[in-house]
This record gives sequence, C-alpha cells and structure tokens, in this order.
Amino acid sequence: MREILSRRLKELRKERGLSQIQVAIFCDITEKAYQNYELKTREPKLEILIRIADFYNVSIDYLVGRTDIR
Repeated sequence: MREILSRRLKELRKERGLSQIQVAIFCDITEKAYQNYELKTREPKLEILIRIADFYNVSIDYLVGRTDIR
C-alpha cells in the first residue's frame, strides 16, 4: 500500500502544482508528516487519509490502490 499511496500522493500534488507544505497545512498535519507519506516511511492514520482524500477530491480507495477510479 505504501508504494501506491506514495506515488499517487506525489502525482496528485504535482498535477495541482502544490508544495508539500500547502497540502500539509490544509490537512492540519506537519510538512514532515506529509513528506513521510510521500517517502513511504510512514502511513497516515485513517483520519488523516480522509482529509487528504477530501483535499484532492478523490476516494480513499484510489489513494491506496484499491481502484484506479479517482
């Protein structure tokens, strides 16, 4: 799951031309926490995953690779 989550987080962020800090601020997490998700060193808790999915307007299933439909 970490591999797919990491790849999709990077893709979504870059598609929108955002920095990691911009996403982190919206999701009410630290920039380091968000970096760890993109670097595959940590997985977000469900509550954070929901915030990230809402921010990018995609499903959690898409973020974790259960579907390719955003």
